[in-house]
Amino acid sequence: MPELVLAVALAFVLGVGVTLLAQLVRRHARGARELGSDADRATFRTLSLASRAAVNLRGGLRGDGAHRATRALRTLLGSDAVAIADERGVISVDGRADSDGAAARLAAEVLASGQRQLLAGHDADAAGVEAVGAPVVANGRVVGAIIAFAPRLRPPLVRATSEVAAWCGAQLELGELETSRAALAEAELRALRAQISPHFIYNALSVIASYTSTDPERARDLLLDFADFIRYTLRSQGEFTTLADELTSVHSYVELERARFEDRLSVTLRIEPETLSTVIPFLSLQPLVENAIRHGLEPREAGGTVVIAARDDGTHTEITVDDDGVGMRPDALRALLTANERPDRIGMRNVDARLRSIYGDDHALVIETAEQAGTMVRMRIPKSQPFNETAPSTARAGER
Repeated sequence: MPELVLAVALAFVLGVGVTLLAQLVRRHARGARELGSDADRATFRTLSLASRAAVNLRGGLRGDGAHRATRALRTLLGSDAVAIADERGVISVDGRADSDGAAARLAAEVLASGQRQLLAGHDADAAGVEAVGAPVVANGRVVGAIIAFAPRLRPPLVRATSEVAAWCGAQLELGELETSRAALAEAELRALRAQISPHFIYNALSVIASYTSTDPERARDLLLDFADFIRYTLRSQGEFTTLADELTSVHSYVELERARFEDRLSVTLRIEPETLSTVIPFLSLQPLVENAIRHGLEPREAGGTVVIAARDDGTHTEITVDDDGVGMRPDALRALLTANERPDRIGMRNVDARLRSIYGDDHALVIETAEQAGTMVRMRIPKSQPFNETAPSTARAGER
């Protein structure tokens, strides 16, 4: 690989995100037959190797993919051997089987100084092989070292090893962010589950009890709805689901509320069939429906109507929950989405925060409301989400 191409390609890798990198690799793969020049083929090869190493570094230096990452880095650098080490010692070596001792010694010097170190000339190992060690820095702390071996060190390999070590540090930081994001999402779901109102549970069980003597069949159906709703809400698989599964849970919740409201509550569904398979954050629709019923319609003596709609909007699925209830003032709405003193409204704030976290601020909830004019809540979910997996359906099977 030409030295200039390697340096340019590494700099490019450092400047783009992993998602863009993956897109470029796929695009180059589709057009591989057109990569006629040496520079084109070298760039594609560098991007492919870096993408492969990135995936295996996300779990940390001592993750399951450490050896696969080491192999990809050795090929990327074109060196005789590459080792990855941390403060506990050498983690993985690819290449020369006798390089562990030299790698451990050089890594210790790198970790102690925080600077690049060389084994060259009279300092080379017993076989006369030279090496360069560069620090891997993540979140401002030296967490490891990349060691590259060669019969004779050349400036391009020294510089490239430093660039690769810096890039590895960035991948570790991204891995930590992903772990933190997963932990935050789990905490947010726990908070949402904790919001299941004791008042709602008491009301639901009271309504079920009231039907046991007058309409046992209705009491049985409501009890199954209650069990389905609780089972779905407390499930432990994943932070994503499908719109179809979420609507099944919403149906169970609505049936329980309809038994309490009787003819004061009307719920209309306007769901385009092609939207049912859309992957959405778990418990993102049900809290919006609950908010519409509890805070929009319940205060009205005459009750009202909730319309749940989903339509295909090209690259997105647009989901709306619209009620003709009491509405609210715009300043009260702003306080609802930013303040923490309304534990009874945590559901909507939680959904808004999760949408922003997963898809970005441009996918936040859109809310239109005014006093005595009802409330409409809209969310737009990307239809293509290759990195978000759904859990198996928890809906009750069979006929009632």
